[in-house]
Amino acid sequence: MGLFDGTSLEQPVTCKHCGKPLDGDGRCTCPRTAEGELSLPTDIHPRVRREKRRGKWCTVVTELSSTAEGGPTDLKALLKELRTSLGTGGGIAENDLVIQGDHRDAIVAKLKKMGYAAKAAGG
Repeated sequence: MGLFDGTSLEQPVTCKHCGKPLDGDGRCTCPRTAEGELSLPTDIHPRVRREKRRGKWCTVVTELSSTAEGGPTDLKALLKELRTSLGTGGGIAENDLVIQGDHRDAIVAKLKKMGYAAKAAGG
């Protein structure tokens, strides 16, 4: 479905923020709430901390919900972006991102580059 369906002017529905199509190849990867509404990174203030779990260091990214809308962002897409940029594993636990290894400073820098107002937490 798109604009002007069935006519010669047919166009895909695009994201208002990035201009990419919402469906198909090359689709929009803007963070969204659980309801599918746009959640801009400037509205989100994540905290990044180090933890020791099962004797190994991991980095936990918390507070990934928009203060205006209250819904979680697209955690799977954000996790994939962080894992591929750092070359490490990780997962989602209770609406928090858990990245294997001590990557706090690198994750804060990456999130700031993506437009999030990220802060390092803990010591």
